[in-house]
Amino acid sequence: MSKKGRYKKLHTIAFYNLENFFDTVNDPYKLDDDFTPSGFKKWTPKRFKKKAKKLAKAIAKIGIEETQKPPALVGIAEVENKNVIEYLLAQKPLSKIAYDYVHFDSPDERGIDTALLYHKDHFEVLQAEMIPLIIDNLNGDRDLTRDILYVKGQLHEEEVHIFVNHWPSRRDGAEKTQYKRIKAAEEVMGKMKKIADKEANLIVMGDFNDDPNAKSIEMLMQTGRFINPWRKLLSPVSGSANYKGVWSLFDQIILSHSFLNHEPNTHSFQKAAIFSSRLLKEWKGKYKGNPFRTFAGKKYLGGYSDHFPVYVILKEQ
Repeated sequence: MSKKGRYKKLHTIAFYNLENFFDTVNDPYKLDDDFTPSGFKKWTPKRFKKKAKKLAKAIAKIGIEETQKPPALVGIAEVENKNVIEYLLAQKPLSKIAYDYVHFDSPDERGIDTALLYHKDHFEVLQAEMIPLIIDNLNGDRDLTRDILYVKGQLHEEEVHIFVNHWPSRRDGAEKTQYKRIKAAEEVMGKMKKIADKEANLIVMGDFNDDPNAKSIEMLMQTGRFINPWRKLLSPVSGSANYKGVWSLFDQIILSHSFLNHEPNTHSFQKAAIFSSRLLKEWKGKYKGNPFRTFAGKKYLGGYSDHFPVYVILKEQ
């Protein structure tokens, strides 16, 4: 097979937490006041447009070294609404790519949602819905968090089931909030049980706010249906995000065993990687090598995101 033919068979599936990708308009029903021109972050149209252009540039490059083309699927987190997604897709080079998206508003109190970008030449949506994540805080109040996005579709004529997640944060402590992420894992597993085909192709991606060895992720693995290549990538010296000098690998793409076959007209897993291109890194100083983020607290840095994207390469058989 020629080099061109080999690249044609390789496809990128990615996930990217976009770090507070808000518009600049105050929504009275969301806690988005910080991300307005007069708010704490001084979030101006100029800053929003700069971030959108950077993110578009980054997304188009994920996995390009291996496949020589933009991703077929990209799960995204921390998007405020469909307006910011449409603005993102209107930026070069994404504007020249046949991307569409699936998005639903979730009850998250800050208004941040998940979504799925898909390349229409490679993927067709058959069904999409939100899986509610109904959790109470320890004081009994409802935790208004992100729902789980479920999309069923055809990836080059092969049916796949995709779950895009942004599980509850560790803000109040990892142990105190663990039950919330366990509940999220249970919701994914509950939907899996409703999928009639026990050999179904499952892709569970997201910012899980848990590393690959956490109890919530382990619950998915104990179903016996998944491989998790991120266990081998977990390292104290690298990851998808860095908080106070400590690397984490909360961003993962977990695949069902069905992606290990090599039968005709299927997709087989080739590799998993963190897209930590120099483009997305701090180049110097104390935080050299970390994700080049948009904000550090109140301070505007003008970067891409506080997370690196993660991706897997699938080979079309």
